[in-house]
Amino acid sequence: MNVKLKINGELMTLDVPANELLLDTLRTRLGLTGSKDVCRTGDCCACTVLLNGRAINSCLMFTSEANGSDILTIEGLSMNEKLHPLQEAFVEEDATHCGYCTPGMIMSAYALLQEKPNPTRKDVEEALAGNLCRCGTYYSAVDAVLKASEKLKQGI
Repeated sequence: MNVKLKINGELMTLDVPANELLLDTLRTRLGLTGSKDVCRTGDCCACTVLLNGRAINSCLMFTSEANGSDILTIEGLSMNEKLHPLQEAFVEEDATHCGYCTPGMIMSAYALLQEKPNPTRKDVEEALAGNLCRCGTYYSAVDAVLKASEKLKQGI
């Protein structure tokens, strides 16, 4: 099945089986391994990407269902090899630890900041609530999102 997608700003046409998961297309076909393959049930959010601006679990969607969509992965956030302020804030606030949940958390946070550039702590906690982290970086992640919000307001 041919699907047309815009991934990280690049238009592409892919021939994929009707039952191929978006996660598998991103990781295996395109080498975009930032979205992590963990649970395949939508319970951990490690595979979070933005589909038309909305955070989704790529392990729960067939690539064919995304036909015609705009997809943003963690790899698409950095510009000219410079980290996005949200990525920088995660590093600065020590919210990465093992890093396995980090891409999903950052993408969930990015979606929040697109919708609410000035989130409250509660907004951030709710936006990250589905993201599971075995290292327990939740407080640091929330602090990182709030810091990124400030950086973005200041144009840093």
